[in-house]
Amino acid sequence: MTGSALPPALAGAVAARLESWRRDGFGRRLLDADPTLWPRPEDAAQRLGWLRLPEAMPKELAAIEALAAEVRSEGVEHVVVLGMGGSSLAPEVFEKLLGGRPGRPRLTVLDSTHPAAVAAHLEAFPAASSLYVVSSKSGTTLETLSFFRTFWHQTAQGRAGQRFVAVTDPDSALAELARQRGFRRLFLAPPDVGGRYSALSHFGLVPAALIGADLEQLLAGGREALSRVEEGIELGALLGEAALAGRDKVTFVADPALAPFVPWLEQLLAESTGKDGKGLVPVFGEPPAARFGADRIFVGLSLAAGGGEARSGLRALSQAGLPTVATEWPDVAAVGGEMMRWQIATAAAAAVMDVAPFDQPDVDSTKRFTRDAMKERSSPAADDPPIVDLADRMALDGAMADWLAGAGDGQSIALQAFLPATDDVLATLAALRAQLAATGLATTLGFGPRFLHSTGQLHKGGPAGTRCLQLIDRGGPELAIPETDFTYRQLIDAQALGDARALARRGRKVLRLRLGD
Repeated sequence: MTGSALPPALAGAVAARLESWRRDGFGRRLLDADPTLWPRPEDAAQRLGWLRLPEAMPKELAAIEALAAEVRSEGVEHVVVLGMGGSSLAPEVFEKLLGGRPGRPRLTVLDSTHPAAVAAHLEAFPAASSLYVVSSKSGTTLETLSFFRTFWHQTAQGRAGQRFVAVTDPDSALAELARQRGFRRLFLAPPDVGGRYSALSHFGLVPAALIGADLEQLLAGGREALSRVEEGIELGALLGEAALAGRDKVTFVADPALAPFVPWLEQLLAESTGKDGKGLVPVFGEPPAARFGADRIFVGLSLAAGGGEARSGLRALSQAGLPTVATEWPDVAAVGGEMMRWQIATAAAAAVMDVAPFDQPDVDSTKRFTRDAMKERSSPAADDPPIVDLADRMALDGAMADWLAGAGDGQSIALQAFLPATDDVLATLAALRAQLAATGLATTLGFGPRFLHSTGQLHKGGPAGTRCLQLIDRGGPELAIPETDFTYRQLIDAQALGDARALARRGRKVLRLRLGD
């Protein structure tokens, strides 16, 4: 944190919190992995291995880099990560910040079950030139196993296993599957590290090595952040006290080069703190707004030698009397250290907010409703949230008015797009988000089912004022999922309906909009 401009009351609360923590030895206790810093310490005790990764992972690097050398010598052009949430977001960050090196594969992530997205990946990344990294902590993630079956069955069966690598926890179903099918490699990650805290474990480092990133530099950054633990703690105290003061909409202003870091941050903050009716709501990519509510705090992500976009944006916001926090990276290679700093900050913020940062109690509700919808083949029930066709202007206007009725300060709007991220779809969503900005509420955007493994916990377990606008379609090929009796269309429809039902059961206002073909 390089600077902040805060209201006096908030600045005083942060100073008092930090002084209290200094007396209590908070930093030392965090480094000692003391689970009693948070509620439900018995659960936290099983999830603090991330603090040891920078020291523990160097002994794993030889095996990881041996695979990378083999892949490079064989001329593999594409690495395709098949995974969700914590298994895929860090690899995506590494590719966008550190990828594109000469002679190294490019990396892409498949985390959409939309049939058009899956079909596009099948066409773009054939087995002859690709390596598929099947990544799941639990080893039972529905989407990940569906992707695996699809790519396995389009690979020449003789030596299909040579095109697959697995990253998972010991003794998981995926570990057994990898052994049965003869995967090229099986990497077993530390089981005491949760998905969103796993960037510096095998889940992040195996994909990073494949694209030629410097793994020791990533881990050295993590060690440096731990040695300066008070910096992360100070940032966390600030965000936590801001949330207690009603400023829980953490709005990011980033230099373009650092924008790819924000989706990883979204999961970290939202899934760690979004429970018990509380939560930090990460906001990014909003259209320009004429006004902001009193529920905002703005965080800048800037490069020391960057173009200054984040710094100038924060300066304007601060001059308008809005609270701001500035963070600065020396360069994009500092990403490992920044990940550790933000993990420390998130854990500290959760301590302020009195929430348990290492579980995700509301994620299973969507999985349960999805299973039910699969059995029903997504047949609607009488009490399901309403569906309105986007082209039906009269019905749309009435439904939107009902959905927005009573919206007020402190609430937010979550756009949930169970759609492929095509240019046309992105343009439609940008226009819709611009219209919703007129309400003065913070707006967020996530693609399903990706967001179910990220901000979905916050939508259901976080602040009660979240209004959810779900967008679905009928398009895409009817693509069967091998070794199952369902298709990707049936799967994504069930995921959308399942989440809508889970949200409605939690008292969220949900409206479903259907796009044309």
